Amino acid sequence: MEYVSTTAQTGTALDPEAGAAAVEPQAFTGHAPGSTGYRRIMAALACAGVATFAQLYSLQGVLPLVAKDLDATASQASLAVSAATLGLALAVLPWSFAADRMGRVRTMTVAIILATLAALAVPASPSFEVLIALRFVEGAALGGVPAVAIAYLGEEVAARQAGAAAGVYVAGTTLGGLFGRLLAGPVADAAGWRAAALSVSIAAAIAGTAFVLLAPPPRGFPQRGLRRHGPAEPGAGLGAAAARLLPQLRNKRLLALYVQAFALMGAFVSVYNYLGFRLQAPPYLLPATAVALLFLAYLAGTVSSRVAGAWAERAGRRTVLLGSTVLMTAGLVVTLGQHLLVVLLGLVLFTAGFFGAHAVASGWTGAMAVGGRAQAASLYNLSYYAGSSLVGWAVGLLFQHFGWSALVAVLAALLLLAAGTAVVLLPARQPLQSRQGGTASS
Repeated sequence: MEYVSTTAQTGTALDPEAGAAAVEPQAFTGHAPGSTGYRRIMAALACAGVATFAQLYSLQGVLPLVAKDLDATASQASLAVSAATLGLALAVLPWSFAADRMGRVRTMTVAIILATLAALAVPASPSFEVLIALRFVEGAALGGVPAVAIAYLGEEVAARQAGAAAGVYVAGTTLGGLFGRLLAGPVADAAGWRAAALSVSIAAAIAGTAFVLLAPPPRGFPQRGLRRHGPAEPGAGLGAAAARLLPQLRNKRLLALYVQAFALMGAFVSVYNYLGFRLQAPPYLLPATAVALLFLAYLAGTVSSRVAGAWAERAGRRTVLLGSTVLMTAGLVVTLGQHLLVVLLGLVLFTAGFFGAHAVASGWTGAMAVGGRAQAASLYNLSYYAGSSLVGWAVGLLFQHFGWSALVAVLAALLLLAAGTAVVLLPARQPLQSRQGGTASS
């Protein structure tokens, strides 16, 4: 499918969200780096990343306090994170189809508003069961942002810069996740986890408002949908959805990227879910504020995601993906050390490797999809958050019974599976899809 602007045939805009694209006399080839549109898109998505990921993982750094307050085990408390990511995983595909009807920016705006409303109710949870239910709803609402963001970038940014732009976006999400955790830790120490959750929700609402004000109207978004072309024929909606979804499921290379998403994110969230329990127990006995500072390791991911996105365009995506996975595995092994500084070093390496791999894999998904780009990105996100939910919860049972070494061994095996899948199914060099349907060398 060609993602081009609509020419002016009637002199009127076909869609308010299409803006100037409806009367553009030439094909829109994407905002170039340095342009006002490019800067606004990246700033808006950075704010969306804060609004989304600050909320999604706000409780991760205070899980020991949640467990104590609600009389839960470590694996049960981790459901406060897993429920949100599971809701997101199940919602990304519906959100992607909604974005094809509503438009990218409008969909992300609605998602942020709904998620913030749910998040504001979380601190009032009277029981563990209610907390989990609200977190599931919050995650399902948040799914509208990652389900659409990469597709939005792929349509609005010049094709050759799409990989680097995806790296910048992922870097912004690391800052969002870091901000939420750093804010929650000290507030939780002073006033409890409920006050911490409330403070993050308020900050996310402010970031969401900034996204709405900054995001420029889409120009590369394909003009389709019931409200543009009138009522659909019976069954046309389901048939069109299948036509966009099935090619992504039949593409072995895209399936390999979905394996990367599941395995890498499953390992990543597991380490951050349970490392706090390890470090708040003897011999470390760290307070919640100190545990929250562990998330400063995310800054390594902020750097590595941008670097990996840029390097992938030169050295090849698979090379950078595998290198990042190796770095992630090495960092995981280093966390087996007993000295706190050694554990922190391992965490930094592990985090840098993860975000480098994620930046490459997520950007590659958008570049590899010929049609149904939003659905391809959503399947990636479904796999990503399914790994977070399922692996992040399951290895907690292992950690409770056998300790940190057993957790590391299982996660290392999962990372080796991801690397092996990449070697077998992903090409060493991947051409970029142009908006005109051709390819350009990466």
